[in-house]
Amino acid sequence: MRRLILIVATLCSLPLALVAAPRRPALAVLIVVDQMRADYLTRFRAHWTGGLKRLVDEGASFSEGAYPYLSTVTCVGHSTIGTGTLPLTHGVVQNTWVDRRTGAVVPCTDDPSVDAVNYSGEATAHYGVARLRVPTFGDAIRANGGHVVALALKARSAMMLAGRGGDAVTWASDAMDGWQTSTQYAQAPVSAVAAYVQAHPIDADAGQTWTLSLPASRYAASDDVASEDPPSGWGRTFPHPLGRPTGTAKDRTAFYDRWQQSPFADAYVARMAASLADTFELGRHAQPDLLAVSFSTPDLLGHNYGPDSREVEDAYVRLDASIGTLLAALDRSVGRGRYVVALSADHGVAALPEVATAAGRDAGRASGSAAVAAVNAAVAAQLGADVKADARLTGTEVTLRPDVMARLSATPGAVEAVARALAAQPGVRRVFSAAALTAPAAPTTDADLIAARLSYMPGVSGDFLVALKEGWIFSTSGTTHGSANAYDQRVPVLLYGTGIRRGRPRAAATPADLTPTLAHLTGVPFPSATGRVLREALR
Repeated sequence: MRRLILIVATLCSLPLALVAAPRRPALAVLIVVDQMRADYLTRFRAHWTGGLKRLVDEGASFSEGAYPYLSTVTCVGHSTIGTGTLPLTHGVVQNTWVDRRTGAVVPCTDDPSVDAVNYSGEATAHYGVARLRVPTFGDAIRANGGHVVALALKARSAMMLAGRGGDAVTWASDAMDGWQTSTQYAQAPVSAVAAYVQAHPIDADAGQTWTLSLPASRYAASDDVASEDPPSGWGRTFPHPLGRPTGTAKDRTAFYDRWQQSPFADAYVARMAASLADTFELGRHAQPDLLAVSFSTPDLLGHNYGPDSREVEDAYVRLDASIGTLLAALDRSVGRGRYVVALSADHGVAALPEVATAAGRDAGRASGSAAVAAVNAAVAAQLGADVKADARLTGTEVTLRPDVMARLSATPGAVEAVARALAAQPGVRRVFSAAALTAPAAPTTDADLIAARLSYMPGVSGDFLVALKEGWIFSTSGTTHGSANAYDQRVPVLLYGTGIRRGRPRAAATPADLTPTLAHLTGVPFPSATGRVLREALR
């Protein structure tokens, strides 16, 4: 009894911080689902029994989670999550944009100073992160002495989560027949990745057929929508055979395209992530580590079939199982109570316009070529018929030749006239000129203006930013994203694991808040982030 009293007295005399200090997670896991709308958490929830169910049921899910900006596309979303900042800070404004120094349209990962490092295939693209202007959470992890593994089917997805380095950063090659990294991360193939790829070739899935995971009666979506745009070798209805990578180069490319659009690809990524996490002993070092995984199949598939398709509905049944496999592996290698997970998406997606109009909603396909022609004609009207603007549309941005834009800016009313011509196009709601976005930012409640300001980077963004009407897209087939409409902006913002309490916080949150929260939980300094710590989710 005396000993017990002494122990209690000693505990009571300690500072509260020493008694109540929570265990810090040894591993941060960052999961991004490419093209996951927030409403999928409720629409598909009844089908889930694995990883997504675990994260939703046992984690903290912010019901108001959304991107506040206009350029809701893959590279921008991954950069936002990875850096904990918004486009006007991290500098990645679209998947591609016009480089005014060269006049070329460049991808966000373009970096001539680095070379491809192939595990298979002969891809030669120069993938780097030179255009990213601030550090990522992965960079902060490495600066703190931790280790980083990042992977995805898309190069831009893995790279913008990893940052400027990592133990293993890999993605599917341009030829879509193998895996690749670049000299940004390694001068030669990383042995652990090479061993995994050799032991688990993509071709092992040859001959597989994607069939429904559940009885057909359980699906809310139709299995045959006339406006769906299936890849070569597939129809609008199940089953979807992968075929085999034999015959001509075109046949092989078609096989790998079908593979990437099937749940078999994300299942591969989940198994690969689990294996590399174990090989690199993530979560078993003196300092916290990072595992970043982006699942790209929902986007590749969703563009062709749309969010109201049975294909997308079943893909999320399969993704639930794949994420479950990954979490179960981390339970074994790290320990269930020793890691924290943040899950979000880089963007949502619009319904197929034909599906929307059939349901009685205003929707349509805005013509990119007509928009460019209208801009060129408006420039000629302002500056003379001999002036060639050479307008180009990248995403929802229109860029002119720098000399032409300079002349427009020097001509009173000319920029506004061009903006009006662009705004008059079918499906366009608003147009913002660079001049309007660089003017002193007076306080406003104008949601479109706020979104455009947050997307704009002087010298990088286009000369005109286009906000499309709800239901309208710049695409001649399938569907897409990239607007400031709710179906593109609203995505899951979810936390689970060490230091997180279960709940449904209604506080405002953006995906840019996730890595600052992971930094807070792991104790890793991350001063460059501008997102906030989501304290509503913390124990």
